[in-house]
Amino acid sequence: MSRVYNFSAGPASLPEEVLREAQEEMLEYKDTGMSVMEMSHRSKAYDAIIKEAEQDLRDLMNIPDNYKVVFLQGGDSLLFAGVPMNLMKNGKACYIITGQWAKKAYQEAQKYGEAIAVASSADKTFSYIPDCSDLDIPDDADYVYICENNTIYGTKFKTLPNTKGKELVADLSSCFLSEPVDVTKYGVIHGGVQKNIGPSGVQILIVREDLIADGPAKPYTPTMMDWKVQADNDSLYNTPPCYGIYICGKVFKWIKKMGGLEAMKAYNEKKASVLYNFLDNSKFFKGTVTPEDRSLMNVPFVTGSEELDKKFIAEATKAGFVNLKGHRTVGGMRASIYNAVPIEGVEKLVEFMKKFEEENA
Repeated sequence: MSRVYNFSAGPASLPEEVLREAQEEMLEYKDTGMSVMEMSHRSKAYDAIIKEAEQDLRDLMNIPDNYKVVFLQGGDSLLFAGVPMNLMKNGKACYIITGQWAKKAYQEAQKYGEAIAVASSADKTFSYIPDCSDLDIPDDADYVYICENNTIYGTKFKTLPNTKGKELVADLSSCFLSEPVDVTKYGVIHGGVQKNIGPSGVQILIVREDLIADGPAKPYTPTMMDWKVQADNDSLYNTPPCYGIYICGKVFKWIKKMGGLEAMKAYNEKKASVLYNFLDNSKFFKGTVTPEDRSLMNVPFVTGSEELDKKFIAEATKAGFVNLKGHRTVGGMRASIYNAVPIEGVEKLVEFMKKFEEENA
C-alpha cells in the first residue's frame, strides 16, 4: 500500500492512526457483534460513543457548561440559513466579508432579514483581513458574523473583530481544533468537520444556551434546523451521522494524545513555517496572502504563469503530492496542511518545489 501526501482542502487528510483503528473495528465495535455503521443510534453502545465524543471536545476546547454542543448534518452551508433563522430576532445582522464562504453566508442571510456588510477585503481578492477594530455596527444588530479561517484564500483572523457588544458568530470549519480558542468570546461557533476533524457529513455547533432558550427567531424555521430542538435532544432528534461522529470522536482522542490544542498549534506553526519560509525566499513561487494574515491551514501560491501552474500540479500529482490545485475562483495552487498532514509531507513538498524551480526557472 502506498499512501499519497494529500493536500486537499476538504474532505482532507485524517490521522493514519485513526484510520487504522477504524479499520480494526469495521466489522465489530468492541463486543457488540456489529459495525458502528450498523448499530442503532438509540443503543447503549452508540450513546456511549456520542457522549464520549462530546465530552472529549469539551475537554479540548474548555467549553463552559452554559454552552451546548450539537452534532448536526446537512453540511455547514446549511447553517448559512440556520444562523439567521435562529438568531436574527431584530431582523438585522452584520457580516464581515473575507472570502467565498462569508459572502455566501451574507447572501443567504439576506433572505431572512437585513444583512449588512460592515467590512470586506474583496477589493484585493480577499488577500487580507480588513481592520475590524471600529466597525459601524447598528445598535439593534443581532450578531456579527465571520468566517475565521478562509479556506480558499488562505487568510485568518489573528484578532477577533470588535463587535461593540454584539454576539460574535464564527464559522471555524477550516481551523477547528488547530489551536486553542476562548469559547467565551463567541456566541456561536460552527463548522463542518471534513477539513480538520473527520469525514464529510457532520457539522459541529457550539452555542451559548441563552441564545436558544426561547427557540428560533423565525417561526417558520424547520424543526431539523431548530437549534433548541437539536440541543434538547442531545443531537439525537433523528438519526445522526453516526459513523462520522464516531470518527470525530477518535480524532478528538488523537489530538488529546498529541498534547491538546497548544501542542497542535505549535506543530501547525512549525509545518506552516517550512512552506512559508520557502515561498518568501523563492524567486519562482509566490504566496498570495498578506504575511500578517496568513492561515496556518491553507497556503495558496502561484508561479505567475498559468501554464507553469498546470505543469507543476501535474508533475506534483505524479510524484504523490495530490490535490494541490487552487480553488476554481482563484487558480494557482493551494496546500492545505491541516492537523493530520505530517510535517514530513510538507518538507518533501518543499523539496519537490525546489527541484521544480531549478528545472523551470
